[in-house]
Amino acid sequence: MTTSKLQSYPRGAPPTLILRNVQDRDVAADWLASGVVALTGHPDGPALLPSGRAASAAAELGGLFGVDGAALLGERAAFTGRGRAGRISVGGGCRLLPLASGWAAVSCVRPDDVALLGALVEEALPDADPWPRLGEALAEMPPDTVDERAELLGVAAAAVRTPGMSAVSDVAPALPRAVEGLLVVSFGALWAAPLCAQLLADRGARVVTVETPQRPDGARHGDPDFHALLHAGDRAVLLDPVMDREALHALVRAADVVIEASRPRALRGFGLDADAEVARGATWISITAAGRDSDRVGFGDDVAAAAGLVVQDADGLPVFVGDAIADPLTGLTAAARALTGPGLLHDVAMADVVAATLDGTPGGPVTELQARSVAAPRARPVRGRAPAAGADTAAVLDELGIRWRC
Repeated sequence: MTTSKLQSYPRGAPPTLILRNVQDRDVAADWLASGVVALTGHPDGPALLPSGRAASAAAELGGLFGVDGAALLGERAAFTGRGRAGRISVGGGCRLLPLASGWAAVSCVRPDDVALLGALVEEALPDADPWPRLGEALAEMPPDTVDERAELLGVAAAAVRTPGMSAVSDVAPALPRAVEGLLVVSFGALWAAPLCAQLLADRGARVVTVETPQRPDGARHGDPDFHALLHAGDRAVLLDPVMDREALHALVRAADVVIEASRPRALRGFGLDADAEVARGATWISITAAGRDSDRVGFGDDVAAAAGLVVQDADGLPVFVGDAIADPLTGLTAAARALTGPGLLHDVAMADVVAATLDGTPGGPVTELQARSVAAPRARPVRGRAPAAGADTAAVLDELGIRWRC
């Protein structure tokens, strides 16, 4: 942690903050109860026990919010009904592919990803099924080349690295602050950032989720019940960063907590300055794949695997752990960071959050006795429907006294 007139928690600071009891937990029992083990392994093979202490870390974090934090790691699969698929992610959009040495986790989920992946391997890939030819091309590419090109192109892909001997922090922070009544303005989409906001809402915060016409939340096109779980208590605002810039800036200035999950240059393009908001006393939660100083793009599956959270199958080859596990683990971590006090900028790098749980605790086959305790993914009750994009724009801005073009 750096200390000055303003404080921030940069990359490398303890990413989970409040996990004094993690090292004393039964790591296997936490994994077995989480729903993640049921999602790990080949579809026609046995479930596998992941390495590290992510489930134990999540369980401790969840205690801050009165939820089963470990169960949040597998929650999305409870809605989608998807199961383990080995070297294909549970959601289907990411794959583990061999390189000239080692493996890479590669996502292909956005409309332009096929073209970007073609640029990565320097040849055109077929739109209908890019995977076979992509796999052949990557098999001749070294890990460092994959990482360098992926970051340059904005591709969610990275080489799978062997984790170091990290350990989940056992440093306890000051008592969590009350957030009841605080205004949380969230620019987050998909899973990690909305989960962070939703957990703060559970403690009484008022959450306003901001979307732009150019980039609505892609999760609206996913499972509607899962989207509703994360957003039912939100108020939805839709603002154009050019046409509505003054209103957007005024909304951010009114916020006690700002959550965003974009590379810093994206919000700078909106004219938003995290340092200035922190200087006036706001808490700023910045969720990125690899930190605010990196241009790397990543999603939950490729980030977790690249950080080393994979498990070996019977052939000694890697398979995915759970369903986009870096997302809920980061959402829990980010929410805990938001409880540490005002006037702080928290650089929450998904890769660092995952890496901090990889302390050398081994994974592998589930024993016959453990198999009786493998829990299926489960979900919290959905409390209502998510508001339509922009449904509350006029009302929210009016309540805050913000002038708007409409």
